[in-house]
Amino acid sequence: MKSIRHIVFWPPFLLLLGAVILSLTNREAFINLTTQANNWVIANLGWVFSVSGLLMVIACVAVYFSPLGNVKIGGPQAKPLLNFKNWFAITLTTTIASGLTFWGIVEPVYHVSAPPTSLGIEPNSPQAAIFAMSTMYLHWTITPYAIYCVPIIVFAFTYYNMRKPYSLASTLAPVLGSKLNGKGGQILDAVCLYTLALGMAASMGTSTLSLAGGMNSLFGIKSTPLVWGIITIVATAIFIASASSGLTKGIRILSSINVKAFYAIAIFLFIAGPTSYVLNLGTESFGNYLTHFFEKSLFTGGASGDTWPQGWTTFYWANWFSWAAITALFLGRIAYGYTVKKVILVNFVLPAIFGGIWMTIFGGTSIHMQMNGGTLSKIMDSNGTEAVLYAVFEALPFAKIIIPFYLFIVFLSFVSGADANTAAMGGISSAGISPESPEPKLWIKVVWGITVSFISWSMISFAKIDGIKMLSNLGGVPALLLGLGILYALFKIAKNPAKYDRTSDIDRKVNNQEADETKAV
Repeated sequence: MKSIRHIVFWPPFLLLLGAVILSLTNREAFINLTTQANNWVIANLGWVFSVSGLLMVIACVAVYFSPLGNVKIGGPQAKPLLNFKNWFAITLTTTIASGLTFWGIVEPVYHVSAPPTSLGIEPNSPQAAIFAMSTMYLHWTITPYAIYCVPIIVFAFTYYNMRKPYSLASTLAPVLGSKLNGKGGQILDAVCLYTLALGMAASMGTSTLSLAGGMNSLFGIKSTPLVWGIITIVATAIFIASASSGLTKGIRILSSINVKAFYAIAIFLFIAGPTSYVLNLGTESFGNYLTHFFEKSLFTGGASGDTWPQGWTTFYWANWFSWAAITALFLGRIAYGYTVKKVILVNFVLPAIFGGIWMTIFGGTSIHMQMNGGTLSKIMDSNGTEAVLYAVFEALPFAKIIIPFYLFIVFLSFVSGADANTAAMGGISSAGISPESPEPKLWIKVVWGITVSFISWSMISFAKIDGIKMLSNLGGVPALLLGLGILYALFKIAKNPAKYDRTSDIDRKVNNQEADETKAV
């Protein structure tokens, strides 16, 4: 047990274990407890999530053009751990890729058939189509990746350039100095570990439903809790095996295959789907998104009592925040050797562009089908949310080939994201993690992988999509508070990077030492 940080590991593990036991022994109490907590979050903190998401966007743009943008992570002499292509592939598949595969087709159907009542948009109307697509741009492009990018920059800089420990407490070092050294920092890490576990469980839930829907479409196997359990067990075994192989093996190979599969399926759907409609709707909706960016970003429904933003935008921002801080431990670690400007390019700009293209193609296709007969919302009502995914592909050419291929993509996205985050969870709860010794013990990864998987299965079994949303909202609250602290830390670093960057001093000492040794010879 010397290999774990006890204060970090045990509190979140026992809380999650307690949730698992409660879900098995008293399902009603479990659902009531999580529902009440979730209702409080969305009713009282939706506006905080909205404002915070917007601030993250502003911060990324500002830092890109600031002097901090030219600072290299690890110092002037640092050499990248990964080439640019592999770096981008890992970043893309580690963050919200599993969400793209599920919500890219499903979410627009919700928005077209049930837009916010306060906006007075008629369901299944042209205005509803534009609203749906522009909302997809809001939820899946600039803002979510900004929420991810800010902690990545700060952790990478504090870990490599400030030489701080492998801990989320390190991200607050520019603000609090040494105050979080010791138990205070470990408590913070424990809280963040708990939030990631919930966020990861939510993401796993969407992937499980996606895979179950595909099994039903291909083989007629009904989507049930038993099937979800089998899928979860198989996926968990594979991502734990991948995580055990380390950064340069499992995750690099998986992400490379995954991103190529993304490109292939997107190109196919663009060609085989309603191409002209997708391009026209995407163009018009993107204009709507840009025109109303601030309005959409800060829409809370408070004036009219509309709960739509709480069920969607707040859910997403909570989900991204719950993942962002601790995911930064992994993505910040692989940013070594690149400038902050390139970190922003790979973690914010390029993924946002990819997300926009993906949503244009997949969202546009599902909107087109919904607008021509309303069949997708009927399928959703009768067969479940997961059935919508494959109903779209069944209407396209080569469905018998494309559906298995899409299942493969969903599975890879599931495994890639879980792989990276299991490694991050293992790392933050382990003792002795450093740039020289970056991998946690295998058994720690196994424990977290199994625990999170069971939480995910419990929530989708008892509450389906609502369960996924509850997990995201509950995990997002403490992560939001940390995110705001990290944002302030980024502001302080950007104001005077040289004040915090120790790499130049270390490089100077190394050069002086080498010079002295040369003279001695």
